[in-house]
Amino acid sequence: MYKTIVVTDPETADGFRLAGVDVVEADSPEAAVEHIKRLLDDENAGILAINESFYNALDEKTLEKIDSIYRPIVIPLPVKETVEMAGERRAYLARLIHRAIGFDITLRAREE
Repeated sequence: MYKTIVVTDPETADGFRLAGVDVVEADSPEAAVEHIKRLLDDENAGILAINESFYNALDEKTLEKIDSIYRPIVIPLPVKETVEMAGERRAYLARLIHRAIGFDITLRAREE
């Protein structure tokens, strides 16, 4: 059975552990890149969720490998700083949806 593995910073690692997934902690983007390269070849890895700042530190060759393999599925996870810096939540959600489905959508506030 394949595992879900999260590569993240020490501050958020415990939350993922509480969710029941395997966690690999990295203190720096450089350390995370080394862990990610190793995990891409792990035959037990099914889903590899990576702290977005670590994902952004990946070199072109590693990104090409991620695009060419079918397993593990690699998912960048937005971190708290990204959400706070995004400003308006709707704009941030719209960007996530655009990245996921490739289309821009307009999010409106729900009227009560």
